[in-house]
Amino acid sequence: MATNNPPATRPELRQHLLQARRDWMNTPAAAQAQADLQERVLAVLAQLEPECLGLYWPMQGEFNPMAVASTARSEWACQLALPYARKSPIDMHYRAWDGNDQPDTRDECNIPSTKGKPVRPDVVLVPCVGFTPEGWRLGYGGGYFDRFMQAHPDVTAVGVAWDLGKLEAATLAPETHDIPLVLVLTESNSWSA
Repeated sequence: MATNNPPATRPELRQHLLQARRDWMNTPAAAQAQADLQERVLAVLAQLEPECLGLYWPMQGEFNPMAVASTARSEWACQLALPYARKSPIDMHYRAWDGNDQPDTRDECNIPSTKGKPVRPDVVLVPCVGFTPEGWRLGYGGGYFDRFMQAHPDVTAVGVAWDLGKLEAATLAPETHDIPLVLVLTESNSWSA
């Protein structure tokens, strides 16, 4: 992110990055970035060979993992799953998803999900609003992914982000509840924690 004066708080930084992402999504570079990041994600997943891949339903200009889902099912015959978040108590788990149809329900945060049975992915793709090369993630502020990763430390959490979300460690200092991602992939690079 090219700015001399980054926003002072996480909510301000989040809003700043989301606006930059919305503006960028209307450029020709965004379509090429989607293709490039998809290629990177597929290459990493080919090495990891997940048995159950936790995805997410894309929103607000996030990387769209639906083509990745299709490849994972056809080439690796892996189970697919979507997160289901609860607001009270705050919790997130994954539910089996066939990958062929639109999600058939919404979770308590109003994000598309599925009525499938609960499953435990061994690899999850985690969308990032912002990230540092050290694997720290700025999400939407609910803490759902951090709680899931803390409860399941054996799950390989791979962040997916756009280059424009890259932050310096001084800008996004980790908080006590933050859990670093194993790897962060963007359209042009990858960083491992």
